[in-house]
Amino acid sequence: MSDPNDTTPPEEVVSEPLSRAIGDRYLTYALSTIMHRALPDARDGLKPVHRRILYAMRELRLASNGGFRKSAKISGDVMGNYHPHGDAAIYDAMARLAQDFAVRYPLVDGQGNFGNIDGDNPAAARYTEARMTAAAEALLEGLDQDAVDYRDNYDGTLQEPVVLPAAFPNLLANGAAGIAVGMATNIPPHNLDELIAACLHLIKAPGARDETLLDHIPGPDFPTGGVIVEPRDSILETYRTGRGAFRLRARHTVEDLGKGQWQIVVTEIPYQVQKGKLIEKLAELVTAKKVPILADVRDESADDIRIVLEPKTRNVDADVLMSTLYRLSDLETRFSLNMNVLIDGVTPKVCSLREVLQAFLDHRQDVLLRRSRHRMAKIDHRLEVLEGFILAYLNLDRVIDIIRYDDAPKEALMFEPWGEGYVRATDEADYRSPLPAEGAQTLSEVQSEAILNMRLRALRRLEEMALLKERDALMEERAGLQDLLDDPTIQWKTIADELREVRKLFGKATQQGRRRTDFAEAVEVADVPLEAMIEREPITVVCSAMGWVRALSGHQPLDKELKFKDGDGPAFMFHAETTDRLIIWGSDGRAYTVGASALPGGRGMGEPLRLMVDLPNETQIVDILIHREGRKLLLASTAGDGFIAPEEELIATKRAGKQVLNVRAPATAMPPVVVEGDHVACVGQNRKMLVFPVSDLPEMPRGKGVRLQKFKDGGLSDVTVITLADGLKWADPAGRTRHEPDLTEWLGNRAQAGRMAPRGFPRTNRFD
Repeated sequence: MSDPNDTTPPEEVVSEPLSRAIGDRYLTYALSTIMHRALPDARDGLKPVHRRILYAMRELRLASNGGFRKSAKISGDVMGNYHPHGDAAIYDAMARLAQDFAVRYPLVDGQGNFGNIDGDNPAAARYTEARMTAAAEALLEGLDQDAVDYRDNYDGTLQEPVVLPAAFPNLLANGAAGIAVGMATNIPPHNLDELIAACLHLIKAPGARDETLLDHIPGPDFPTGGVIVEPRDSILETYRTGRGAFRLRARHTVEDLGKGQWQIVVTEIPYQVQKGKLIEKLAELVTAKKVPILADVRDESADDIRIVLEPKTRNVDADVLMSTLYRLSDLETRFSLNMNVLIDGVTPKVCSLREVLQAFLDHRQDVLLRRSRHRMAKIDHRLEVLEGFILAYLNLDRVIDIIRYDDAPKEALMFEPWGEGYVRATDEADYRSPLPAEGAQTLSEVQSEAILNMRLRALRRLEEMALLKERDALMEERAGLQDLLDDPTIQWKTIADELREVRKLFGKATQQGRRRTDFAEAVEVADVPLEAMIEREPITVVCSAMGWVRALSGHQPLDKELKFKDGDGPAFMFHAETTDRLIIWGSDGRAYTVGASALPGGRGMGEPLRLMVDLPNETQIVDILIHREGRKLLLASTAGDGFIAPEEELIATKRAGKQVLNVRAPATAMPPVVVEGDHVACVGQNRKMLVFPVSDLPEMPRGKGVRLQKFKDGGLSDVTVITLADGLKWADPAGRTRHEPDLTEWLGNRAQAGRMAPRGFPRTNRFD
């Protein structure tokens, strides 16, 4: 209950529409994600977490030539001082900066297991150690010279840099990736030597065109190498608009094994492709026989990458094999570019290559001016101190007297009128009454404090000479800095000189700086049909009643006894070749396609056909045909409907098959009949037979069809296509061939009832 004596006024309740409240809060979250998490800054190429990691390592004095510290200590300092988020996320970000297969110029020197290109995760932070690399130190150089602004950390107890000075264009050198709210960024790594060359060209020609920049930066340079096969025009458009993609292929060689044998060895894989998953995919292609000309895949990698692709035969074309693998696996990828960055640290913008480089150069100019002003302030302070020292040397005896006898020597030094030299008083009592020369001057507080802190050993003539020399040198340096601050030409010359120094450390003359990704023209090989890849061999296809299928080598006798599972038996057995395509015809009127080369071998009982295609459990396999180009099939259902369809319409490209004949339960589809004749003969379950011209049936790609024969009860029992002049033949129960040469009695029009079948017609009501 509320206290009746409480006079505290109630809190004011503010009402606002729900849509506005949610919108304002979501906008705040979106801006936070864009500015402080997902998008990199164009000036130093870093996200806040990466910038804080490097700054924390600097504070821990983890120089590139110093010792290592536990990664747990580093991530803990980053989380506690600057980045109040999960330590796992911080450690993952730091580990990526140490992976030479993920970052072109690593910023963290890791010791221990920091993951590998197979896709294995780094060890826990308590097991690994780290320090900065020389590249990271180049990004941080100038922080102690007021090169950038600082801001309060999340709790206001410390200061952190808003952006790093960045001695090289890290955004393009190492790339970036991130997904914000409503926008994303994806930038590939580039070669630093080429980036500096482009920057020097922009300094020399500020209005340079994108085509000219492409002469210096032909494209990305991925840490894992590979070959870019994107046309130059496409690359130019991508860099000009800030959006596009690059086709990247694995690097491979063909090794000659002698005696006509050879194998393909992949030595570099596309960027961000995990080698372990790539091997699994290639092995899956071999197992599923999706690339019949590929016999085996072996991973012989050690410290380097070596993936061996073994062809099926020596007659296989290596270009055809690689072209097929490029299409079916990650041996070829497309790396998209979306140069969406914080161009001024605040505003997200999709920039062109030129805009990103110019943003970096503008940042370097700002850093140079701030460092120069900082240095000039230091020089002015030192010159003030030196002037005091020099004045003290000129009046050394008087200074010593004041220090020895005055109760407040600092104030006495400040207010004493000093000249260029004093006459020493002969009487000790007169030490306070020196005779100043003309042009007397006073000392500042800084100068007085410096004189009082001077060591006695400095009171030498040689030290005075050194001070004069230092003063002259500082005056000269100050004049140079003033010229630099006043003249943009000198500024850009200085920036160019600094970039050239960075180029010496990380340029193409170094092992790390040489280009790893090459360029080539994509040699497009015409799509080779699956049949052309398969070695043509005879097989015998066997399918059981329960749908277990296998392929025996060679053309085995069709009456050969085979083993089946308990309760199962033979259903289909026929001769085929490995290059054939098989059409599985289901009782629901749906057609499925399976390559004969994909069938399991004859050892064992085979595999269920339902694992190869999505054949429903309630659907029975009515027939299996070998596909032949140009044939036409008569498709009919037990309901008595049917039509003629080109066999190509039964070829399915998906596991789910293709619905061709529309059948309504309880009717089912009947086995397709090859149209080789001029008349259709059909017999109903009532043993009435009807013969009519094939031309009475329509040719359709799919559908229900038209009525073949009329029934009062029952349905269609069998149908076939005959040549009327040859009559009708069938086998009686004794195995003798019966022949009805004249079918005039059964001739009629489609959809008639027909007449009773000839004497001796099989009781099974089938034409077989």
